[in-house]
Amino acid sequence: MKKDTECVHGGEIFDEATGGMNTPIYPSSAFEYRGRKDVPYPRYFNTPNQRAIIEKLCILEGAEDGVLFGSGMAAISTTLCAFAGAGDHVVMMDELYGGTHAFATDTFARLGIAHSFAATSAEAVCAAIRKDTKVVTIESPTNPLLSVIDIRKVAACCREKGAVSVIDNTFAGPILQNPLALGIDVVVHSGTKYLGGHSDLCFGVAVSSKEKIMKILALARHFGGTVNAQTCYLIERSLKTLALRMERQTENAGKIAGYLSTRKDVTKVFYPGLAGSAGHSIARTQMSGFGAMLSFELDARNAKPDEFLRRLMLIRPAVSLGGIETTICSPAKTSHAKMSAEERQRIGVTDGLLRLSVGIEHVDDLIGDLGQALG
Repeated sequence: MKKDTECVHGGEIFDEATGGMNTPIYPSSAFEYRGRKDVPYPRYFNTPNQRAIIEKLCILEGAEDGVLFGSGMAAISTTLCAFAGAGDHVVMMDELYGGTHAFATDTFARLGIAHSFAATSAEAVCAAIRKDTKVVTIESPTNPLLSVIDIRKVAACCREKGAVSVIDNTFAGPILQNPLALGIDVVVHSGTKYLGGHSDLCFGVAVSSKEKIMKILALARHFGGTVNAQTCYLIERSLKTLALRMERQTENAGKIAGYLSTRKDVTKVFYPGLAGSAGHSIARTQMSGFGAMLSFELDARNAKPDEFLRRLMLIRPAVSLGGIETTICSPAKTSHAKMSAEERQRIGVTDGLLRLSVGIEHVDDLIGDLGQALG
């Protein structure tokens, strides 16, 4: 089946008793155990509603198994700790999501895990791998600079050197990019973004081979970051429109990126769909679309970021991303606020950088709002 169809029908549980079109909600926290090998229990991540979502996402990502978490940070932190422990080394890309960066700098030392940050290129990431490196973590496209890294090259290097490769696939999602098919070992998502898609859910997911998921699952059951049945129902409902939403949002983002690149009061536009962008050629080989996220910098001589945000009428300044409504934020004050000013400057997250999460509204209305706010 095509992905549009898989979004709707993959993993769904048919209720023979009523013939209902939706997976039933199973709110029980206690299940009969006699005669059953794998007794469902919410903290074991194996209830029917949890499994329905994982099966759908495994179909979309080409994975064997997965784990559904209460947040994207629960997914990435549990995954990293499942494969690296005291005495091990982890390679992380410079441009990782700010929360992931903060997790490493705040927590790894007390766990006895060494880590190195590498520049955003396959060559730099591979060069940073040491004999004691157990995990390599990348992101593509990155948050918030939309940089693109050669996923195949990183995956091959990790296999050769015996390190587990992990990618944050949040920005592209399973509709636009399937890293497992490119050789990556584990794919994680902040499902709060595009998978949920309506700015009302918080969850995360990790998918991989059954062997690697068993390691992640063992630690996840100790940490207990589970998702209840009612939230699972809403997640599954949202996933049914994932392909449809991503198609419209990606189309809108491409047009807006093109418009902003013509404005004299915009000095830089970061979007892999622009032919002149640094990651454009690589993105064409590993993505089926360029995504719905973009960032840009204003010419400070003509437009101040705070003033620009106040003048917007339709697009709302807000944290998070991936909803059906278009939102904008300053990464230096939101997603990357936990990083030091020096660290932000080093990777290019300036105080004037604005990140735009493009929604499903009519693109003419969005461009009109940006235009009137720029003046």
